[in-house]
Amino acid sequence: MFSKKELKHLATLARIELSDAELEKFSRQLVSILEYIEQLKELDVTKVTPTTHVMSIEDVFRDDVVKPSIDIEQVLKFAPDRYGNFFRVPKIIE
Repeated sequence: MFSKKELKHLATLARIELSDAELEKFSRQLVSILEYIEQLKELDVTKVTPTTHVMSIEDVFRDDVVKPSIDIEQVLKFAPDRYGNFFRVPKIIE
């Protein structure tokens, strides 16, 4: 088991406040977790290929296809406010 002082220090580092009941509960849970980690250390993983993800992930790329753009007048006719060929929007940064 961990001492209350050690757990309070961990809680301070994690920026959380714990009651005495929570300290007791988390102490038991932390011991259980560390015991499980010790069990995992006993496994022979020398033949296991290291992975960064459980499933193989591949980027899906497609060829760029040039298509005609929408006419600017057609787009800007829906603009609530317009300045030349641009949308006018409220200023948000001073």
